[in-house]
Amino acid sequence: MIPVKTVLDRDGMRRTLVRIAHEIVEKNAAPQGLAVVGIHRRGALLAARLKQLLDELLDAQVPQGGLDISFYRDDVATRPDQPVVHASSVPFDLEGRTIVVIDDVLFTGRTVRAAIEAIFDYGRPARVQLAVLVDRGHRELPIRPDYVGKNLPTARSERVNVLLDELDGEDRVTISAPRSQATV
Repeated sequence: MIPVKTVLDRDGMRRTLVRIAHEIVEKNAAPQGLAVVGIHRRGALLAARLKQLLDELLDAQVPQGGLDISFYRDDVATRPDQPVVHASSVPFDLEGRTIVVIDDVLFTGRTVRAAIEAIFDYGRPARVQLAVLVDRGHRELPIRPDYVGKNLPTARSERVNVLLDELDGEDRVTISAPRSQATV
């Protein structure tokens, strides 16, 4: 059995998202130009939650989109399995907006790089910011989030799992050893 350590439970995740929403509002002087775009799959679900929180804080409707970055990845040709593709949807004009890209876990930075490339296929925003639920380090690209829910120092071999109620039936962030180390 793989040992699992919970680092954020349901209440911790809710508080973290509320804090991130407040930070987004505080950092952006013109919140009417904000939009959130989540990276499929879990980043898009977190973006929907942040959109609701931002709508309440700003008493306005913040545009929301979702990106599938499968074919923007720099390793798409070398992956052994075919990517599971989700529909991208950015149903608003990006021009002049501050786009907050939302992802669940920031690791090497390659997923975020792909998301930024995908965003520019939809238009030219004024700014792009990054919000992540968990930053686990081990960057391979010069990517730094503007908003971080939890900094989680990990060994490169460890696995960070974000469980969301919409997909997994519970809200929780865990860290575990890889399967090969769990049996040792």
